[in-house]
Amino acid sequence: MQLSKKVLTTIRNINGLSLPSESIFSLPEKIIQFGTGVLLRGLPDYFVDKANKQGKFNGRIVVVKSTQAGSTDAFAEQDGLFTIAVRGIENNSIVNEYWVNAAISRVLNANEAWIDVLTYAASPAIQIIISNTTEVGITLIKDDDIFASPPSSFPGKLLAFLYHRYTIFKGSFESGMVIIPTELIVSNGKKLQQIVLELARLNHLEDGFIQWLLEANDFCDSLVDRIVPGKLPEQEAQLASTQLGFQDDLMIMSEVYRLWAIETSNSRTKSILSFAEADSGVIIDEDIAMYRELKLRLLNGTHTFSCGLAFFLGFETVKDAMDNHIFNAYITNLMLYEIIPVILNEKLSQQKAKQFALQVIDRFKNPAISHHWTSITMQYTAKMKMRNVPVISKYLQQFKSVPNLMALGFAGYLLFMKTKLNDKGIPVQNYQRQALVVQDDFAFQLQQLWENTDNLDRLIQTVIIEPQFMGMEQTMVPDFVSRVKLYLTEMLQGNILQVIENIIQEKI
Repeated sequence: MQLSKKVLTTIRNINGLSLPSESIFSLPEKIIQFGTGVLLRGLPDYFVDKANKQGKFNGRIVVVKSTQAGSTDAFAEQDGLFTIAVRGIENNSIVNEYWVNAAISRVLNANEAWIDVLTYAASPAIQIIISNTTEVGITLIKDDDIFASPPSSFPGKLLAFLYHRYTIFKGSFESGMVIIPTELIVSNGKKLQQIVLELARLNHLEDGFIQWLLEANDFCDSLVDRIVPGKLPEQEAQLASTQLGFQDDLMIMSEVYRLWAIETSNSRTKSILSFAEADSGVIIDEDIAMYRELKLRLLNGTHTFSCGLAFFLGFETVKDAMDNHIFNAYITNLMLYEIIPVILNEKLSQQKAKQFALQVIDRFKNPAISHHWTSITMQYTAKMKMRNVPVISKYLQQFKSVPNLMALGFAGYLLFMKTKLNDKGIPVQNYQRQALVVQDDFAFQLQQLWENTDNLDRLIQTVIIEPQFMGMEQTMVPDFVSRVKLYLTEMLQGNILQVIENIIQEKI
């Protein structure tokens, strides 16, 4: 049977299955959500559904679909219901849960039902706008007509909605909205607000509206972190359907870990976002920089330090690498003893950083997520420079010594960038019968550097110091260069896993 509201009472309530009650379907609509993507359904919509089931938010979501691709039929056929298969490891325990999510009340296609979307601007209950329109979605299109049906861009649609609301409520402060973009852009709320304000001026909207936009509405920066791969593999989906007793064409899978950090100091906003009470994964803080730093340095940075080494060891996925006790120890020691000490500050305690690191380790070991190391190596140079060079530099300055595991990871990066040109002149990495095209804007320059430099010290120093590569200051660089050279030479000559094990044993 197909999942829908009418079959909910016939579904057997097996262990690990969360079902909505009948009362949830009569809750008022409180949120407009721009986007139907799996990240929104697997994170914000998850939190709203969880809060509703606990009686803490008591509101549903109207989803606006802006893209031409696909239809809204599946949502209509399933009364907005969809299942989240939550899979992974938490506190060293396997998690395998199913959440039938009833947060979505309806899905509207902006290109076909824009008038219907605008009618929600007249609802006092609607107080929150969420978006995930990809990073490209938060872009200024100067000739966007907000009186079109609909405007072409997401900021244009948002502005049209807000202006309609301002007109209906005659600019009352209480009619202001809480607007939370979740696009993966630093200061996404501030950037969206700037674009909306510029569009308002380009569309010659009155000063009273501009003032209302600035004073009555809260554009919140936010950070989202949860891996939501999307649909289950076909065989697993069939197994889930058999286990659950229903067919769900909208079922998605997510990892256990979840974080939605929302930046605001507005007490009214905090009151409106009452769904935060239902799950510790929702953080409302006046400064979310700490959470961005944790993610950038411990999750993303560790990936970047590790991916070259993992590639040469033949590990296909992050999970494969974590199953190896030596590589597991490398990643664990790297985070706990080299990265964490240099990112601590008055707001970030040792305990909080360690807790995050242990959660990262659980995420890396998740058997349900196939995160390929080769995809992590894309734009390796830019990632190393942005994510890890500041940490290396700070360690050198703070401790006046070389971080061995960081140096090893940097040596792995240099070894990965020792490529050959294929018959089309494209740098490729050949290892264990793999011929991987290296997708890095600096791949050709680094290939030429390896080919034309016979002095390893000079090569390493060039990559570390030159602005187009890492651009590190020269303080303590000679010691770092020497250590990287030592590890790089050892890896070129012998067993990489043995090199890693020797360094870990030295640290212990």
